[in-house]
Amino acid sequence: MFDRHRDTFAQAQEACRTRACWSPFPEMPGKYPDTEAAQARGKAAFEGQLNQPFKLDLPGVTGRTGEEVSPYTQAPLAITYPQADPDALFTAARAAMPSWAGAGIDTRIGVLMECLDRLYRDHMFEIVQAVMHTAGQSANMAYAGSGVNALDRGIEALVYAEAAMRFVTPTADWARRFGSQNIHLEKTYRLVPRGVAVCFSCASFATWNAWPSALASLATGNAVILKPHPMSVLPMAITVRVWRDVLAEAGFDPNLLTLCVDTVAEPLGKVLIKHPHCAMVDFTGSTTFGQWVEANAHPALAFTETAGCNTVVLQGADDLDAAIRSLATTMCMFSAQMCTSPQNIYLPPEVQTPGGPVPRDEVAQLLVAAVAGLVDDPKRAAMILATIQSPNTLNDLSRLAAVGRERGTVLLESRPYPHPDFPNARTATPLMLAVTPSERDLYAGECFGPASFLIACDSAEDALERATVDVSECGGLTAFVYTTDENFITRAEDAYASAGAQLTINLTGAMPLNFAAAYSDYHVTGLNGAGNATLTSLAFVASRFAIAQSRRPARAAS
Repeated sequence: MFDRHRDTFAQAQEACRTRACWSPFPEMPGKYPDTEAAQARGKAAFEGQLNQPFKLDLPGVTGRTGEEVSPYTQAPLAITYPQADPDALFTAARAAMPSWAGAGIDTRIGVLMECLDRLYRDHMFEIVQAVMHTAGQSANMAYAGSGVNALDRGIEALVYAEAAMRFVTPTADWARRFGSQNIHLEKTYRLVPRGVAVCFSCASFATWNAWPSALASLATGNAVILKPHPMSVLPMAITVRVWRDVLAEAGFDPNLLTLCVDTVAEPLGKVLIKHPHCAMVDFTGSTTFGQWVEANAHPALAFTETAGCNTVVLQGADDLDAAIRSLATTMCMFSAQMCTSPQNIYLPPEVQTPGGPVPRDEVAQLLVAAVAGLVDDPKRAAMILATIQSPNTLNDLSRLAAVGRERGTVLLESRPYPHPDFPNARTATPLMLAVTPSERDLYAGECFGPASFLIACDSAEDALERATVDVSECGGLTAFVYTTDENFITRAEDAYASAGAQLTINLTGAMPLNFAAAYSDYHVTGLNGAGNATLTSLAFVASRFAIAQSRRPARAAS
């Protein structure tokens, strides 16, 4: 299998080294080979699964459950999944590890590259449908973000895992003189996997984090129990079934990868994390539970990506209209249900432009008008906003709007929009509030969903300081700065680097501001409360194995 994927893997290694643009996959559904037939097969596979038990052979099955509801139809998928006893999953996973850990690096990498290739070749549009009807993403985003870009992130994790393991030489010839005696030793170094990893996937973007996390553990010789959000199981169930098939075809125990399905009423996350055989935890999801994971996972290693208040500082712009358009589009993308969506816009009294300063209130109205213009047309809104994954998000928006009317100014009300293809879709247009720093308790943290805050600051320097302090104290993954001042850029780069957010400067055009390119863009610095797992880097994989050594007096050559 490694030989089959050798060239692709080598190209991925070079891309990671140069950080240049590269992907083995077409970025748009229309460019997928034989796309019409492939999309029809994927939709048929998804529809054939509805109202059926999902076939997956797992150890320790005790019953079946399924709670997923499509955000597009608001009807239950009525798919039931096998529920397995956690003790049985850990026992089976530990039993599966020795032969896998004993396989060569090339063998493991080859099998896992085949796992990704199998998803792409045979199940890409089934995954797209599964993501649409669990997470609520649009078809294009489900293909690009949760499909091929997530596959890229998986390959990227394998590149770093391979590099970390190759860095450890298997043997060494060591000699040193001690007094009158020459000591000559043979040393052997063995990579030992940590154990069983528990990998959580989130409801709104299951594959993007779970695929690289699970692959980082598997590549380094570990087993993985995948724990999906109970409202977004299907993408992970398909993944587990496909990868288990590939593992078995390669001669390995498929229990290297299992699925643990729970319910909203009876969650199993803490049970899995506190299990005595849990060695690692990969968690993507809410800040509240992420903080519990970081505090309670020990002695297991914890890799987390939670949430934060992603910030925008608008000091000035060479083309204010272009900056406003880019900001508005990114704020609307997937109804801001991404961990990288901009939320807090810090505005000085005036924004500098080549035509002269523009007052804050005018800038705010330009941004409101741009957002409103994007979502007024239902067809365009459907492509950009898609749907709201959880009813809880609508409840949060309603509460925030009520508080915003009391403590600030509602610049743009949130409302449902009529989806042109799914009349029962759960939708909401963005809510935009104007506030002052006195309302910091409202915006100093993630407000998940299409809500944003325009924050009145005393100056551009005040805006930068407030934004970076909020990132440092509350967490933040991404940040955006628009300025006409090169010195301000230098100060912003320094401030955001210290705060630990990845910074985008003066970007306009067709690319969404929060697009994260595999093989090039790092994700999560680990320097603030938004998480500690940098997808992907050597640090993300290197601690998933340990190094055990043995040494003995050198033997004479035979």
